[in-house]
Amino acid sequence: MDTSGQQRVPIQPQRVDAPLTRSSIFLVLSMVDTDEATQAVKDALGSVADLTKNVAIRDLHATLAVAVGVGSRVWDRIMSVPAPAELHPFREFHGEKHTAIATPGDLLFHIRAERYDLCFEFERQLLDVLGDAVKVSDETVGFRYFDARDLLGFVDGTANPVGPDVDASTVVGDEDQQHAGGSYVVVQKYLHDVKAWNSLPTEAQEAIIGRRKIDNFELDDAVEGQKAHKTLTTIEDDEGEHDILRDNMPFGTPGTDNFGTYFIGYSRHLWVTERMLERMFIGDPVGKHDRILDFSTPTLGCTFFVPCAEALEALGD
Repeated sequence: MDTSGQQRVPIQPQRVDAPLTRSSIFLVLSMVDTDEATQAVKDALGSVADLTKNVAIRDLHATLAVAVGVGSRVWDRIMSVPAPAELHPFREFHGEKHTAIATPGDLLFHIRAERYDLCFEFERQLLDVLGDAVKVSDETVGFRYFDARDLLGFVDGTANPVGPDVDASTVVGDEDQQHAGGSYVVVQKYLHDVKAWNSLPTEAQEAIIGRRKIDNFELDDAVEGQKAHKTLTTIEDDEGEHDILRDNMPFGTPGTDNFGTYFIGYSRHLWVTERMLERMFIGDPVGKHDRILDFSTPTLGCTFFVPCAEALEALGD
């Protein structure tokens, strides 16, 4: 039997599946609309691998990894192939009470390492190379909080795929041959009202999340009516369950009362992440939104595509 059509394309994905680290920088940039800026961005993207090596060599145990995403607005100006099948600007969701907003952003750099100084140094060198070709739309520093908990006190990322399911959930395959090895990525930035959240009894918090706070034990799904966060973000159809890979991190400082969770979700199919957001903000059933949003306000929303490593390096040729 001929199985040639079932074999994986021999490409090297970017490290979207890098291990969760202690530090990260989420850098969203907007490109200036000139030919000079476009060329400068192409040159910079083509040099990301070399920049990463240049910084990572200072401490190989710190596992510096960088993933680069390109938005739909500038895709045709930067890349040499048509845009991926599902790539489009961030889709806003307007619920009865809460809205997932879209914000400007053409490029995403997800920089992570066990040491913050390596993240800092990579960003510094990157921005030196880019110069005046870009404007910073958002720059957020993330940190590991205890045993991978968010600032609401719950373990974050439990539902992530593991083992061979990671590639199956995050890496585009033969369904979009020109972009095999790439991934869609959605980012959002949520500010938490921790004071209001902490005024709830622990049992009420657990009912909203769908897990026990102390040991992360999964609670039973609601049969009808209001669903928990973990239920609304579980996407199932006739083909089974569809996963995404989250690398969320807390951010902010207590002194500013400006802190929360930076959501970043990598997926093979963009519609999976969008279905999650639709269920959270619109509700399932409609009107029964995710109650975590009563304590978490989105201030950023962008969608990008992470090309395979070879596609990025080719931009520098």
